[in-house]
Amino acid sequence: MQKYRLLRDQVASFQGLELKEPAPASYEDLLRVHEKGYIDRVILGQLSPAEIREIGFPWSEPMVERSKRSAGATIQACMSAIEDGVSVNLAGGTHHAYSDKGSGFCVFNDAAVASKYLQSLNKMNVAIIDLDVHQGNGTAAILGKDTTCYTLSLHGEKNFPFRKESSHLDVGLTDGCSDDEYLLHLAHALNQMESEFKPDMLIYLAGADPHEGDRLGRLKLSLQGLCLRDQMVLDFAKTHDLPIAIAMAGGYGINIETTVEVHAQTVQLALQLFKELKVKQ
Repeated sequence: MQKYRLLRDQVASFQGLELKEPAPASYEDLLRVHEKGYIDRVILGQLSPAEIREIGFPWSEPMVERSKRSAGATIQACMSAIEDGVSVNLAGGTHHAYSDKGSGFCVFNDAAVASKYLQSLNKMNVAIIDLDVHQGNGTAAILGKDTTCYTLSLHGEKNFPFRKESSHLDVGLTDGCSDDEYLLHLAHALNQMESEFKPDMLIYLAGADPHEGDRLGRLKLSLQGLCLRDQMVLDFAKTHDLPIAIAMAGGYGINIETTVEVHAQTVQLALQLFKELKVKQ
């Protein structure tokens, strides 16, 4: 949890960046994606011991508030991106949450909630590019058969979750995958998505956990490799004139400073794109 405070402190010094406190996702926002009974159990503190174990941290009122605000932040990042071209949620990426349960430190699925919020406003095709090292199994289970969304996941094939769901496009990577191999897979995946789906909006889960210094990642991407990864996704958005909302997703570095550096690099690249778009306007 400490990484979120450290990341906020670091990016607060970036010139041209505006920090905003997100409103929580409303009950109605959550209900578009999650089952009413599950939402009520979360809010009222009535989760079973087994449900709490699967989420991975204890229930508390602050846990509920943070989970609602994390989903709300991705909603607001999407709205800001529609206005400005690019925006970032300094948390989010809670892609292991299913419609009826939480899992893997994820309570509500922010990308799915934000996608359905956008579609409640107008007809919009949303692509979710999930580059956390762990498959977005909850997102795939919720949206994997939805023709108005496209779920792309690049992840460690042998990593958690050990029972994978079916995204629209899954790319399973071998342990020890390094920069060049990863970037080649990503380029092919983006090309395939482009040929199969025409999005109006991108939500990008920019996990720091593919980094070689991550305790849980099992991949071998360098800081420069992750920079090139982020740039490839941002360039895709820029080339296709698509708004892009970014969530930080996972990061569990042996040294927490490394994780913060990876996330801060993503924010810096997004800020650079923002400035380029403003000049273009």
